[in-house]
Amino acid sequence: MLVKTVAIISPGEMGHAVGRELLAGGLSVITCLKGRSDLTRNFAQRAGIRDTPNLGEMLSEVDLVLSIGPPAKAVEMASAVARAMSDSGHAPPYADCNAVSPATARRIGDEIARAGSDFIDGGIIGPPPGKGAPPRFYVSGERASLMSELDGMGIRVRPIGEEIGRASGLKMCYASMTKGTLALQAAVFTVTEALGLTAELRDELMDGKEALYKQIESGVRRLPSVSARYMGEMKEIAATYEAAGVTPKFHQGAIDVYRLLASTPLAKETSKTIDQDRTLEETAKIFARHLPVK
Repeated sequence: MLVKTVAIISPGEMGHAVGRELLAGGLSVITCLKGRSDLTRNFAQRAGIRDTPNLGEMLSEVDLVLSIGPPAKAVEMASAVARAMSDSGHAPPYADCNAVSPATARRIGDEIARAGSDFIDGGIIGPPPGKGAPPRFYVSGERASLMSELDGMGIRVRPIGEEIGRASGLKMCYASMTKGTLALQAAVFTVTEALGLTAELRDELMDGKEALYKQIESGVRRLPSVSARYMGEMKEIAATYEAAGVTPKFHQGAIDVYRLLASTPLAKETSKTIDQDRTLEETAKIFARHLPVK
């Protein structure tokens, strides 16, 4: 194997779970937690990911860097690593696995290349390892095959060509359906609550589309906890659509929906503290109470 030690930036909910599985697969996994939140530090400790004092030392030890973090921070994280590469002289391959547009991926790739590193475009589809089927890591770029060494270690790696932007583009298209639809569903039930029609819409769906109603209830219940992160992702999706000549307004609207959800007390929940018994009607009532006053 060419890859024996992997760095993960930053080991949050997805990143720490990936790191945990890579460790179980026999790899060494490290990170640099300087400036990271207590939550991220706890995630890393829980997974057994070793901390290093600075990015330069981290880069000196690894064969591959995986950037797995909030999409709004992807460029910032890459810039910090690129500076550390230039300063330290250590430039291992860098895989950006964040939910960003092809244009953002190419921008990151150019900066990483200027620092002397090989760039891999990546896009993750699916929940963190350990929560059902393994997530799929779609990768593209001339060195994308390097990621295949991680295949089967709690993740599925699927190379889809040498062109930077293919993997991130696929992620954008997929998330535009899933997370874009969730935003629409949250908006629908916020409006029905504002109109006093939530029970009537619930009864209509339960009459012929019970499975859909249950799916909406489960999905919308957890949305506030991830809404801040999804806002950045919707921005990248909107940019992807606009670059392709398709209206970006669907997902610009989704940003507004997620901004509303982020303003509610439910946004303080985490994946561990979400009230699994909270009904869709109860959730919608909270959303409606935070609508702008007309």
